[in-house]
Formats: sequence, C-alpha cells, structure tokens
Amino acid sequence: MPKLRGEAFWRETLRSAHYVVAPMVDQSELAWRLLSRRHGAQLCYTPMLHAQVFLRDANYRRENLYGEACPEDRPLIVQFCANDPEVFVQAALLAQDYCDAIDLNLGCPQMIAKRGHYGAFLQEEWDLLQRMILLANEKLSVPITCKIRVFPDIDKTVKYAQMLEKAGCQLLTVHGRTKEQKGPLAGVASWEHIQAVRKAVNIPVFANGNIQCLSDVEECIRKTGVHGVMSAEGNLHNPALFEGRNPLVWEMAEEYLEIVQKYPCPLSYVRAHLFKLWHHTLQVYQQLREELAKVKTLEGIVDVNRELKLRCQEEIANQKEGEKPKEGLPFFHWICQPYIRPGPKERCKENVDSGTEKGVRGKRALEEEEDGNSELLSKNKQKKKLRNPNKSFDPSLKPKYAKCDQCGNPKGNKCVFNMCRGCCKKRAFKEVADCPGHGLLFKTKYEKSLSWQRSQRGIQTPEISQRGDAELGETTVLKAADDS
Repeated sequence: MPKLRGEAFWRETLRSAHYVVAPMVDQSELAWRLLSRRHGAQLCYTPMLHAQVFLRDANYRRENLYGEACPEDRPLIVQFCANDPEVFVQAALLAQDYCDAIDLNLGCPQMIAKRGHYGAFLQEEWDLLQRMILLANEKLSVPITCKIRVFPDIDKTVKYAQMLEKAGCQLLTVHGRTKEQKGPLAGVASWEHIQAVRKAVNIPVFANGNIQCLSDVEECIRKTGVHGVMSAEGNLHNPALFEGRNPLVWEMAEEYLEIVQKYPCPLSYVRAHLFKLWHHTLQVYQQLREELAKVKTLEGIVDVNRELKLRCQEEIANQKEGEKPKEGLPFFHWICQPYIRPGPKERCKENVDSGTEKGVRGKRALEEEEDGNSELLSKNKQKKKLRNPNKSFDPSLKPKYAKCDQCGNPKGNKCVFNMCRGCCKKRAFKEVADCPGHGLLFKTKYEKSLSWQRSQRGIQTPEISQRGDAELGETTVLKAADDS
C-alpha cells in the first residue's frame, strides 16, 4: 500500500489532529505524552533524538522508542536531529515501524545545536536539506515532516517552506520565531510568517508559538488558517491546556506520577516536570523547592508533591473571602496556568530592584563565594557542593601548576625535561631519550631493537655492522615515535 501524502496523511493517519504536543528534549517522554493525550492532545512527538546516537546505540533506541508497546500513544511522530542524509535515513529506518511519520528538526536554536551543526543552524544549507528529505522520502515507508523556524524576511521564509515541500516534506510545523529569538529574547512569535507559509504551500501546516491557553489555539487557527497548533511550554505548565481547563496542580502531578509508576522514565524528567507544574507555588515555598531539587528517588518526589499539596490545601482553608491572587497571576498559584517569561526589560528591572547598578547583573564577588554560603553559589557549584560537602571554590586554594619550559602549558609532574607531553615527545624523539613520566621510551626501544638485531644477524664485519646499526637505529627511532 503506497504511503499517504499531504492532506490525506494528516486526515487519515493523523486523524485530522488540531491539538499537538511539541517534541521537547527530555520532556515529551511516553509518560508525559499519555498524560497530555488524556487531556485533549490529539498528536504527540517524541523528544528530539540524535540520529547518529540512535543508529549506533541499542540502549538509546530502547530507552527512547523501543520500550513497552503502548497502543494509546498513537498517532506519534519521531523527531530526529541530523546533518548527514545517510545517517538520518538509516536512523529513520530503525524507527519507522514504531511511529506514523519521521520529523527532521530544523528548529532547535540552542548552542548545543550550533556545536553539533543541526536544528535551526541548517536553515541556510538548502542543498543539504533537499538531499536529506529527498532520500528519506524515497527510502522510508512513512511520510517525512519538518519543523522549522522562520527567517526575519517573510519572502525568504516562504521560499524555504516551498523548497522543503518540493523535496518531499509532507507536513510542515512553523515556529514563528527566528533562531535568535530564544530565552529572555524570545519575544512574540510572528503569526504573519506562519500565515504566509500556509497560503504558499499545498501540504498541511502546524503553527507553533504564543500558545498559552485554548483561546490562543482557536485564535491562531482562525488568523493563520493552519491545520493544527503545537504547544510546548504552555503544555508543560498546564497539560489540560487543550481541554480549556485550569485544574489544580496536584491533580495533574498525581496523575502524572501514577503514569510514571507504570511507564518509568529517568528521575530528571520527572523532577523537571514537577518544577514546571509547581512553578508558581515553588516561588512561595522555597524550602520545598530545595527539597525537590535534592531528592534522589521517585518516592521522595511523591513525598514532596504530597507536602506541596498539603501546604496549598491549608492555604485554601485559611483563605479570606474576596482574596485575590498575588504577584499579578491570573489564578492562585496552586492552579495550572501559563508562565510568561520575563523579557530583557523585566529582567533588568529585577536586577535594579535587587541592587545591581543600571540594571546590569554583575558577577558575584569572590569573597561571597569563599565564605561557603551555598545560596550565593551558582546552581552547578551547589550541585558539586552537595556531592562533596568539603569542596571549596576559593581560587586561592586551587593547586598551582608548573608551566612547560617550552610552551607554557602545564608540565608533567614527573617529566625529566620539565615539559608538557607534546613538547617532551618532540625532544625525546630528537635526542633518542626516555621520559618515564610521560611513558616515552625512545632510548629503551632503540637499545632493545639493536640487541635483538645483533642476536639475529650473527657476527659481521665491523664496517658492515656499524653501518647496519646506524641504518637500523634510524628506522627504529622512527618506529618508536609511531608506537608512542
């Protein structure tokens, strides 16, 4: 049976899905997808998977896709990041029997994507993308889809989308932000770009960006004409977003934890989800925030969740009539609701309020970190301190490394030449010398080779022997250099 394409694929295979949960690294795992589907999501993506790792690592495949069969988790699209056509297609071939389509990530704007050369950092390499999609469309038994970010220029964005469609993309998700719009600089997604793409292509289009509640979904569909709307952060803070409800946080958290008991996932995923769900409450109960960060077991996370629930219920019992939510929230903090990231101006204002000059966040003084106050340490240093309570971050206590006499890099502690390994190797080779500190044995290997050679060739004339030794010595030194 030929694979379905375009509108037919969206209508029959994806069941005309309008409400879509985005691919989120370490956050759209099976347990979260099942929770989202119970509360209105009609289509889910896996977390972004690395094609090369998926291809070579059986454990990675099992942990991310080949786990327990779950008929409820369909329709499902598997997303890969990749920059090599063959690697992408080989990984997709291993995944196609477990999903309804394969998605190529062309939207990740993070630094890790820049270093790995994938995601949004491929959006200028149209020839490469054409080859990847053409090959996938030819080899796979399921359709190929793409998730992209826009260019600042609408016309270029439209041409980009048309190129992907022509190459064989059967469904396009458009995140209405550029790759530079991330973190505090995210700003508002451009539905104008999404609308222009929708009008210019003949394949289904999903919109992504500015989705915090069900009314946003409906408005986006009305303004852009897209087939469906994808949510990421809005879904993480309120998994019932597509139902149009704002449930009590502990209801969603308890339901999620029950699913995790049946479909286990790494503890870091669970912790991250509870940080999102309880985000506003954890600003009130800072001590429980610390406990949630430190807990090492799923049972411990369940206990923290229970304590948060009890604190909120006690607060509700003591609530005065007519009391309104604090901190400008639309609902009380124990209700699932959107989290609006502060932009650069808001962050600057926070810094001014906290005492930094001109709204610029300065670095902490070294003395603040040296006194051992963990609250003044960065998060990474606090984690290291938890693992090793005796660890100190006082720079004056760090060991001082002696420098190489040749280049200034740290020298080997037992180097006979007082050099780093690179410089030592060059000198030892040149002088046919040994450096046990770096494991370089040019002289020893040379002498052993001479001894062995003499024992093999027997007695020779002095002239021949001397010349042979010289030739052998030169050859052995070169070989020893290669061995080291």
